[in-house]
Amino acid sequence: QVHLVESGGGLVQAGGSLRLSCAASERTFSSYTMAWFRQAPGKEREFVAAIISSGGITYYAESVKGRFAISRDNAKNTVYLQMNVLKPEDTAVYYCAASRSWYGSTWYTNAMDYWGKGTLVTVSS
Repeated sequence: QVHLVESGGGLVQAGGSLRLSCAASERTFSSYTMAWFRQAPGKEREFVAAIISSGGITYYAESVKGRFAISRDNAKNTVYLQMNVLKPEDTAVYYCAASRSWYGSTWYTNAMDYWGKGTLVTVSS
């Protein structure tokens, strides 16, 4: 069982930046693919970004490409999401997720093995 805890959410103005963190309890964290998803009010949960276990490969949703950056520190069992040039449409609860597999360009919520409880990001216009 992998326990994931997100932090770093908050209220920011459009154009601003935030960095989310996700701390994992699992000693084998470095063997998991990690991803960020988000869910806006009234909408389905959607994929944001993923990073392979070694950190050498990343993948982003088109809506955040060039603005967000996912990274990980396997020594600290932590994955990060640096969010820049935030827009009001980025407002959502952001969830960290772990998977034993890498899914390339197609990421489904039901493919992930473990989830955090989420952290709220609100971008004001």
